[in-house]
Amino acid sequence: MEAALAKTPEKRQVVFIVVLLLLWEAGSEAIRYSMPEETKSGYLLANLAKDLGLKVAELTTRGARIHHRGNKELLQMDAETGNLLLKEKLDREELCGATEPCVLRFQLILENPVQFFQTDLQLTDINDHSPEFPHREMLLKIPESAQPGTVFPLKAAQDPDIGSNAVQNYTVSANLHFHVVTHSRADGRKYPELVLDRALDREEQPELTLTLTAVDGGSPPRSGTTTVRIEVVDINDNAPQFVQSLYEVQIPENSPFGALVVAVSARDLDVGPHGNVVYSLFQGDGASLPFVIDEVTGEIRLKMPLDFEATPYYNMEIVATDSGGFSGKCSVAIQKEKISKCQLEEKSPGLVRH
Repeated sequence: MEAALAKTPEKRQVVFIVVLLLLWEAGSEAIRYSMPEETKSGYLLANLAKDLGLKVAELTTRGARIHHRGNKELLQMDAETGNLLLKEKLDREELCGATEPCVLRFQLILENPVQFFQTDLQLTDINDHSPEFPHREMLLKIPESAQPGTVFPLKAAQDPDIGSNAVQNYTVSANLHFHVVTHSRADGRKYPELVLDRALDREEQPELTLTLTAVDGGSPPRSGTTTVRIEVVDINDNAPQFVQSLYEVQIPENSPFGALVVAVSARDLDVGPHGNVVYSLFQGDGASLPFVIDEVTGEIRLKMPLDFEATPYYNMEIVATDSGGFSGKCSVAIQKEKISKCQLEEKSPGLVRH
């Protein structure tokens, strides 16, 4: 009998908890409060006794207490005054993330007799975060063949704030080639796209650096920036050009095989494979030439002996061709080197008459 009586308070507590849980799930019309996030601790949120139509003394005699859904006690009640006070500063982003509205639910429980009041606290957002891009720099590789109007997606900035305090607009630093357009996703978040206004020319400007800025709608607004680095990718839009259009050379008739006649040079403003050139040698009349050209270096050397009596003058065309088929031309004119009387005496003194 005594054991049964001893269990009675425990049973009552279990029943009390079950009733509270049922009431919690069933819910009742809640008393709603609202305040901005980041409000300092100790803030007077409300007077519960007044709002619930109770006398302040009832809060003590009836065992009033605040029950939070979470483990953390965010609010506290002064039983002597009935005031509901903020226990610590609240961060909306920490408590609710992107969920909107951010509502914290708690209960005022009167234990004797049992009475239950549902209370909701809505935290409103303040502009306490600046937009931040995921990286300090973005790299875009854009071919110089891209046409005006081409769109290039950019990574969006993140801002934990919501509504008008979130990112509202993107801008880009002044330049001649691009502007930025701000678009909205289905969830209202904004993202940027870069639009080409003027064709790029790698030979004129191989790289551009822009500053992308994200601005929120707070008052005053906050902003964040990142660097957009644009590498202009080369296309084969330039033909090789020779340093000289005409090379005039004089060589001795008795020059040995393999002797260097002249080295021609062409350059191509394109880079990589597009800028590599191959040299070839032609003569207009199709006759065989006693010369050969190195297709890589442009060096022209002697290959069969020279016979200036038979051919007093050699005129040939050199073509430089890049990998895309663009080419440039120059002419090489070769004639016999004139030998002075003194040079002739040094080479054949016995043949010189005094």
